[in-house]
Amino acid sequence: MTRAQTVLDRIVRSAEEQGFVAHGVHVRIGDDAAAHLWAEDIRRDIHSAAKGVCVIAAGIASDEGLFDLDAPVATYLPGIALGQGVDAVTTRHLLTMTSGIDFPWSETMMTDWPDLAREFLGRPSRGRVFQYSNASTYTAMRALGAVVGDVHGWLEPRLFAPLGIVGSTWERCPNGWIIAGGGLSLTLDEFARIGRLIRDGGRWDGRQLVSRGWIDAMHRDWIERDANPGYERYALAGWGGPGDAWRLHGAYGQLLIFLDDAVVTITADDHFGADAMAAKAVAALES
Repeated sequence: MTRAQTVLDRIVRSAEEQGFVAHGVHVRIGDDAAAHLWAEDIRRDIHSAAKGVCVIAAGIASDEGLFDLDAPVATYLPGIALGQGVDAVTTRHLLTMTSGIDFPWSETMMTDWPDLAREFLGRPSRGRVFQYSNASTYTAMRALGAVVGDVHGWLEPRLFAPLGIVGSTWERCPNGWIIAGGGLSLTLDEFARIGRLIRDGGRWDGRQLVSRGWIDAMHRDWIERDANPGYERYALAGWGGPGDAWRLHGAYGQLLIFLDDAVVTITADDHFGADAMAAKAVAALES
């Protein structure tokens, strides 16, 4: 039995003991992989784990010399009346949630205003203050879209096709742009491929799809904050923890958990059990 299978068995047992409502779990350690399904492996929204895909998109565009994450975001979205201090906000600030623009989450965020990016950038910034908001990632991808066009379509030959992900869907706002911070639907297997790419520093089957620096930035130069355990550190889309691991974390338990040469992929419908499940997964890797 491979170590991947052993760890998988521990995670499955923990999920069932906890009563965690999982759809599936995939474990890759080194070159070995194992998976378990509780439900059909259909495409489901990976929610905020899509923020990591947005970082990859911006990184690929930077690698191609098309996009500068450290330029003021207004450079790419001219004609928008900016709130006080927003002229200094960059795409990197948006992707690290440090724009300082207050914009709380709501279920109707994408439809409450004629143009969410215009509304977001029109509000004042309090400086480099952490403010987690899907509006931030959405606006970052609007800036990228000003250069590359439709971000999802642009990623097809650069990311999705090389990973063997064909015909994926990404939810869109009323103006036709991807909602970015969520809405990307993938199967467990496809989600695990994103995880493998990240674990391997942006390399896939001998081809560097995105520079390693962008992958490293997902879990380095942490933004430290006073918050509940597991939410004290944030970087470019990545959360620190549990323990020595780090993760991409989407609502309802969509998880990519990284520790050394291992990546655990979980899809679920259990928002409040996800933190405990992530801790169980790391414990399974460490035992």
